[in-house]
Amino acid sequence: MTRRSGGQGWNSRVVGAALAVTVLAGGVSVWTAQAGEASGTAPRASAAARDKGAEAVAKTIAHASDAGARGVNITIDDGPDPVWTPQVLAVLEEYGVKATFCMVGTQAQAHPDLVKKVVAAGHRLCDHTVSHNTAMDKRPESYQSQQILDAERMITKASGGVRPMYYRAPGGAFTPYSRTLAASRGMRPLGWNVDTKDFERPGTAAIVATVDQELPNGPTLLFHDAGGDRTQTVEALRQVLPQLKEKGYSFGFPVR
Repeated sequence: MTRRSGGQGWNSRVVGAALAVTVLAGGVSVWTAQAGEASGTAPRASAAARDKGAEAVAKTIAHASDAGARGVNITIDDGPDPVWTPQVLAVLEEYGVKATFCMVGTQAQAHPDLVKKVVAAGHRLCDHTVSHNTAMDKRPESYQSQQILDAERMITKASGGVRPMYYRAPGGAFTPYSRTLAASRGMRPLGWNVDTKDFERPGTAAIVATVDQELPNGPTLLFHDAGGDRTQTVEALRQVLPQLKEKGYSFGFPVR
């Protein structure tokens, strides 16, 4: 999700939910933005976080599509949401498009049925942290680690054992540490090229126009399925997906 100021609204609600989860658990550009190599070795995950299924991937921020030069990646942030995620899934199914869902840990934990539906439909999962704090890059490494690893566990449990394949920092607030940690867990840091600004609800036509104007910046498109009324997002996808197909684009996943 695009970085926002003030830390209010959706972000504050998610933070509150995340704090409640932590207590119950017992303490448990943007084409090139921040895409430089991280220094040092991979941070150590806790024993509870390590597993044999985590194979390290590249720690640079991915933007390209595995569908090639005419490939487009649809990415959906901040869910799952019981109202909007099913509608987004229905549109994707209608046009035979697979997407990457960047899920907030507390949302995945609250709606495991939706996480399983996303996986069953052939889409991929992405870790979008526990609390969606867009100031992640200003917080200590211990906080970054907790946000990434706890969300990974929440999403994996909710999915029935399917691990997220990517990590997207809220608001693009990556750090060398967070990128290296995510990559060591098999989650490729994931950026975006086209910010549709759909979270601002500028109107369906404006969202569609933004995609058309900014697609030359690169293939990864950012939409949202939570955080407010997503009627415009659903309608924009209904228009954008067939238009892109008509223009000769194909749909893929971000490279890993």
